[in-house]
Amino acid sequence: MSLTSEQLYALLPAIYRVRDTEQGEQLKSLVNVIAEQAAVMEADIARLYENWFIETCDEWVVPYIGDLLAVRGLHPLGPDAPFSQRSLVANTLSYRRRKGTATVLEQLAHDTTGWNARAVEFFQLLETTQHYNHVRPRNFRTPDLRDTNQLELIDTAFDVAAHTADVRSIKLNRGWYNIPNIGLFIWRLQSYFGQQSSARAAANPADGRYTFNPIGLDGPLFNRPQTETTITHLAEEINVPGVLRRRPLYDELESRRQTLVDGGEPEPIYFGTQPLLQVFTQTNPGDPLVEIAPEEILICNLSEPPVPVPEVWLRPATSKLYQPGAGGAKQPRAIKVAVDPVLGRLAFPKGMKPNDVRVSYAYGFSGDLGGGPYNRRQSVLDTLTRRVSWQVTVSKELTPVPGDIFSTIADAVAEWNTLPPGAVGVIAIKDSATYVENLTGANRIKVPEGSELLIVAGDYLEPDERRPHVVGDVGVTGTAPSNNETPGELNFNGLLIEGKLTVDGTLTGNLGTLGLTHCTLVPNNGGLVITSKNDQLKIKLTRSICGPIVLPKSVPSLNISESIVDGVGADAVSAAGTAVEIDKSTFFGRVSTLQVEASDSIFTDRLTAVRRQVGCVRFSYVTENSKTPRRFRCQPDLALDKAASSEKNLIRARLIPTFTSEDYGHYAYAQLSRTCAVEIATGGDNGAEMGVFNFLLQPQRLTNLQTGLDEYLRFGLEAGIVLVT
Repeated sequence: MSLTSEQLYALLPAIYRVRDTEQGEQLKSLVNVIAEQAAVMEADIARLYENWFIETCDEWVVPYIGDLLAVRGLHPLGPDAPFSQRSLVANTLSYRRRKGTATVLEQLAHDTTGWNARAVEFFQLLETTQHYNHVRPRNFRTPDLRDTNQLELIDTAFDVAAHTADVRSIKLNRGWYNIPNIGLFIWRLQSYFGQQSSARAAANPADGRYTFNPIGLDGPLFNRPQTETTITHLAEEINVPGVLRRRPLYDELESRRQTLVDGGEPEPIYFGTQPLLQVFTQTNPGDPLVEIAPEEILICNLSEPPVPVPEVWLRPATSKLYQPGAGGAKQPRAIKVAVDPVLGRLAFPKGMKPNDVRVSYAYGFSGDLGGGPYNRRQSVLDTLTRRVSWQVTVSKELTPVPGDIFSTIADAVAEWNTLPPGAVGVIAIKDSATYVENLTGANRIKVPEGSELLIVAGDYLEPDERRPHVVGDVGVTGTAPSNNETPGELNFNGLLIEGKLTVDGTLTGNLGTLGLTHCTLVPNNGGLVITSKNDQLKIKLTRSICGPIVLPKSVPSLNISESIVDGVGADAVSAAGTAVEIDKSTFFGRVSTLQVEASDSIFTDRLTAVRRQVGCVRFSYVTENSKTPRRFRCQPDLALDKAASSEKNLIRARLIPTFTSEDYGHYAYAQLSRTCAVEIATGGDNGAEMGVFNFLLQPQRLTNLQTGLDEYLRFGLEAGIVLVT
C-alpha cells in the first residue's frame, strides 16, 4: 500500500517537523518530491507484476509469454491490429491437450484471425455403408425432404446431409467431401447491433410497411453472435455473425406461442436475454415507446407476391389460432407485426399505423467504417484538443430542457449560432433516431473565427451504440475573414447523413477545417460540395463513406484516409485546384486533383493530377489511362514491366480489382471479392490489401491461421479455409 506525502511526512520525528515548519517547510517539499517518485515506482512495480500473467499483461508482453510456451512465431499485426493475439497464447495449453480435434481447430481459427469460425469434419458427411458397431443415425443417404430447415443448410457450414466423395483438393477450395478433409468456415464480416433506430416507412404517408434500414434499402439482417462458453463446443448458427434465415426464427416463435398456450415456459434461442431483433411502437405523439413481445412477432416472407395485392406486400392477420396440447378449443395468440429477416422488412396488420416505429437489429459490414454503433471514443478524444466550453444534447427520447437538451438538431445549431467567437462546443446526439430536417438557409451551421464545433453520435465522451440518421441537406458557413490566422473548425463524428453537405463561401468568410470521422454521406443522395472561397479550408475524411466530392480551385487541401468515395457512375472527386493526400482508400469514379500523394489505394477509374512533377502514387491500383506523378510498385504497371507483349492484355484484365459488391447498402460493399488478384489482395505497403479495408490485415490473419494449422492438424488430414462472407 502506498503512502501519501502527508503520511510519509508524519513518520518523521516531531522535532524535525517543528524545525521544518519554523524554517519554511523545505523538508516537507523534499518529502513531497520523494513521495511522488515513489508512487511512480510503485505503479511500475505493480505493472511489472501484472505483466507476469497473460490475462493482465500489456500487449507488447504477449509474444514473450508466447515464447515461454514455444508458441510458433506468427505474422506480426502491429499496434493497430483489429484484435489481440492474447487469447491464442492463453489457450495454447488447452489446444495441445486436445490437438487434432475439430473444436481445437475451430478455436485456433478464431484466436489467430479474430473472426468467428466453424470446423467441419467432412469425412463425417460421406455417404458410406455403416458398420453395425458404428451406427450414425443422422447419416442418411437421402436427406429428409420434409425438413426444410436442414435442406436450406445443404452445402453450408451447418450441413448434415450425406454426400458422395469428392477427390478434388480442399486446399484449393474445390472439393470438400473426402476422408482426409477438414473445412474451416470463416465469417469475416462483423455484426453491428443498433438500438432503437427509426424504421423507414415504405410509403409516404406511412401505411404500416417499413424497412429496418433507416435509408429504406432492402437487405438481410444479421445474427447477433452468442458467445461460446467452453472450448469443447462447436459453433452453431447462433454463434456466428451470419445472414439470418426465416425458418429457424419462425420455428422458435411458433414453438414459443404453442408453449405459452400449453402453459409452459418457452426456451429461447434467438430471443433470450439478448434478442437479435426488437420492434418498438408509439401509438400517439408523446406516448412512450412500447416493445412488441417476441411471441407477437410473425416471421414470414414479405417480398412482393407474384399476383399483385393492394398493399404491395402481404400483411399479417391480427391473431393466429393454436391447439392446446391437453386438448380443447383452439386459442388465439395476438400478432402485432410481421418481420422478414431476409429482406429486412416489417409490416403491421391492416389498419394498424403506429405514429413511430423503432427497431433494434444487427447489420453486417466488413469493419468499423462509416456511421455505425461501434466505439469511436479515441477518435473523439483526438478531435477535442481544447477545453469544451459549451455542450448540449439532442434526443427524441428525453424531455427538452432549454439550453441543455433539444429535440431537434436545428434547435441545437440555433443555440450554437448565438455564441461569441472562440467557443468550443459539442452537440451530442444521444439516440439512433431519424431526424428529418434541413440545416440550410437560416438553419445552417455558422462557425466563427477561433471556434470549434463537434457534432457527435453518442453520450458526450461515450460515442458508441448510436447511429443517428439525418435526412436533409446540411449547410455550413465559416465567418472568419479570409486572412484570419484562426478560422473556425467543424467536425462530424458517427453520423449517417442522407443529404448533401455544403460549405458556403462568402466574400469575407472562411472555414478553417472540416472533418468527417466515422461518418456516412450516402452516395446516392448527395456528397460534399464546397461552393466558393474558403481559401484556408482543410478537409479531412477519416474512416468515412462519402458521395461525390466537388471542390472549387480556392480550397487548398483535401486529406482522405481509410475511406470510400463513391461517384455513383460519375466523378468521385473533382478538385482540380486542390492538393490531395490519399491513404488506404477506395474510389468508385474519376478523381481529378491539382497534385496528389496516394498510398495503398484503389482507383477504379482515371486519376488525373495537373501537377505531375510533385507527389507520388505508391502501392496502389491505378488505371493505365491515368495521368499521375511518379509511381512506385503500383498495379498493373508492376506486373506489366517484365511481361511479354502477348501476355499484357490478359494481365491487365486479371488485375482489375473485383468487389463482392459496389452498391452502397450491401453488407459486403467495397469488399474485395474472393477471386480478386493476389497482387491486389496483398499489394499494400504492409502486405495487406490495397484499398479501404487495408486496416483489417486480412492476408496476415489468414497466413497466421495456415501456420497454426500445421501444428494442430492430425497426421494424414488436410484442411481448407472457406470464406463464408
